[in-house]
Amino acid sequence: MELAEVIHRRRMVRAYDPDRPVPPEVVDRLLQAAVRAPSAGFTQGWDFLVLADPADRERYWRATTDPDAEPDSWLRGMRTAPLLVVCLSHRDAYLDRYAEPDKGWTDRDEARWPVPYWDVDTGMAALLMLLTATDAGLGSCFFGVGGPRQIEQFREAFGVPESRRPVGVVSVGYPAPDRRSPSLRRGRRPVHEVTHVGRFGTPTSP
Repeated sequence: MELAEVIHRRRMVRAYDPDRPVPPEVVDRLLQAAVRAPSAGFTQGWDFLVLADPADRERYWRATTDPDAEPDSWLRGMRTAPLLVVCLSHRDAYLDRYAEPDKGWTDRDEARWPVPYWDVDTGMAALLMLLTATDAGLGSCFFGVGGPRQIEQFREAFGVPESRRPVGVVSVGYPAPDRRSPSLRRGRRPVHEVTHVGRFGTPTSP
């Protein structure tokens, strides 16, 4: 597809055909796209945990959801995804990179980072996977792992060190019929409403 069409067609898909795995060559395309994301200082402080085996995916859902609770429609749909890619950011990689001579922040002070670019850059990598999935004719979604308890259980289940933070998960698969999110009724904010020209509060023309 043309890039404009990919951007227009991309949406969050919350139900998949569980009997159609994502081909290995498409998984590779997703990951090759992810590592093309921009990153501050070309740090590339990200890791991607690929869960394609059914046992691994089941372990993920057991670690991050309440096994005693009745799954809601969102969870029932998401559990059908044949591929999960957990996107992990690595803060210390950025602190180390910017302590190098060409940057000079030898104090490794996190206060120098009012915005956590390790999370921002990992999010950009996730978006490239979402767009690549759309280009390949697949559906995808980006969602969070959960709260502190779920994150700790996720770490234990997959041996993820404390130095890595799960920014979110990209689910991928062949779309199945699903219910569009009620949130879409809010409508998309138009460009003129979110754009400021020269000074905040000076909008573009509608």
